[in-house]
This record gives sequence, C-alpha cells and structure tokens, in this order.
Amino acid sequence: MEEKKQVFEYNYSAKQQEEVRRIREKYVPKEESKLEQLKKLDAHATRSGTIASVTLGVISTLILGVGMCCTMIWADGWFIPGIIIGCIGMVGIFLAYPLYKKMVKQSREKLAPEILRLTDELLQQDE
Repeated sequence: MEEKKQVFEYNYSAKQQEEVRRIREKYVPKEESKLEQLKKLDAHATRSGTIASVTLGVISTLILGVGMCCTMIWADGWFIPGIIIGCIGMVGIFLAYPLYKKMVKQSREKLAPEILRLTDELLQQDE
C-alpha cells in the first residue's frame, strides 16, 4: 500500500502582516477625534501667517539682492537705483514678522469659538 505524505506548509511573516495592516489603514475610513480636530485647528491658525510671511521674506530678500547687485556690480548709473531697490527689499524683510503676527491674530480670533467649544467638550470628558 502506498503511503501518502501530508505536506504541511506554514508561512508567517510578522513584517508582511504589519505591511498589510498599514496598507489597510489607508483605506479604512477614520473618525476624527475631537483632540485631532483641535490640533488641526490650532495648526491652521498659524499656517496661513507662516506661508505669507515666509513668502514676503523670500521675495524681499531677492529684491535686496538685486539692489546689492545694482550697487556693486553694475555701478555705472545703477548705484542710486540699487540703493532704492535694496531699501525696498529691507522694508519687506522688516514687515514679514509683523505680517505673521497680524495674520495669526486674525486667524485665532476667527477660530476661537470652535477651539473653545472643542476644549470645553474635551475638558468635560476628563472630569
């Protein structure tokens, strides 16, 4: 009589299972917790001010650089315009931080009711 050999294969890989879980989590709809909403709102309050002030600062720095080039490299007839262009760039650089502060203040005032509502709900849950 012929004996049949049973073949038993067992493949398990912790790395593979973890990768499958990570991929699955991307497609499963998530409910956002109140704490996550609060964090997003807080980050949103500073994001627009940061973008605007960095943009102004970079553009103003480039304008200052053009003014410096005018005075140092193209000195023939460009010295006075170069100083004026450089001063415009410096004014823009100096205004970047006040612009940031103003935009963040406006954004926080706008988001304050929602943030206060969420913080009240979260603090009541802890009690």
